[in-house]
Amino acid sequence: MIEGAQSKGSTGEGAPALIELHDVVKTFQVGANPLVVLKHIWLRVDAGEFVSVVGPSGSGKSTLLNMITGIDRPTSGRVFVANQAVHKLSENQLARWRGRSVGVIFQFFQLLPTLTIVENVMLPMDFTSTFRGHARRARAMDLLEKMGIVDQAHKLPSTLSGGEQQRAAIARALANDPPLIVADEPTGNLDSATATGVFDLFEGLVEQGKTLFVVTHDTNLSAKARRVIQLCDGRICQDSEVRRPESRSDMEQPWA
Repeated sequence: MIEGAQSKGSTGEGAPALIELHDVVKTFQVGANPLVVLKHIWLRVDAGEFVSVVGPSGSGKSTLLNMITGIDRPTSGRVFVANQAVHKLSENQLARWRGRSVGVIFQFFQLLPTLTIVENVMLPMDFTSTFRGHARRARAMDLLEKMGIVDQAHKLPSTLSGGEQQRAAIARALANDPPLIVADEPTGNLDSATATGVFDLFEGLVEQGKTLFVVTHDTNLSAKARRVIQLCDGRICQDSEVRRPESRSDMEQPWA
């Protein structure tokens, strides 16, 4: 892709854009020298896409994710996500917006060790005051059931396998029913079979209308996504639709 060219969603111009980055540059100061990590990124992701981002270490993958989630701000350029100009929000506004609009999944799960699994899933609802009273616990239990780990609800995270903890983290990301789910190396701490199962869950979530934006170093797993973006030295060097799976309407979808 030519530097500065716009990366467009695979569903075309007429679809609503959930993510738009306009000429985004991110520079960090390293000692006396500036380090440009993102270099004039133009990106569009439409609602309902499953996008994976690949590239070598230092290519800017996690920084790109931080732009989209508002964890970090661009040095220049504009970031729009879920009908919000993210680059213009204050820190307090960002926290409220992120809690309702973006579900984040981490490589090392980031479950609070002193809380049970169901309490971890309830946290985003507590923070944003979505759902009321007993409805929060009921929703958390429902999400854990859909993830296939409701029997682990009252256990501490340390008693679960890595795959079970990641399923709990996915349930937590879904707690406030955000339109966008982002994941930073979500399978990097899992064995290959468990990692494949997590990506299968992601495919199912997309079939249910979610938008998935996943950073991964695993090119084999990234090919399960419907669109792969490759970063090279802070630039989008390739953006391609990998495949469109056959309809899963006749398949079991336990998260539905």
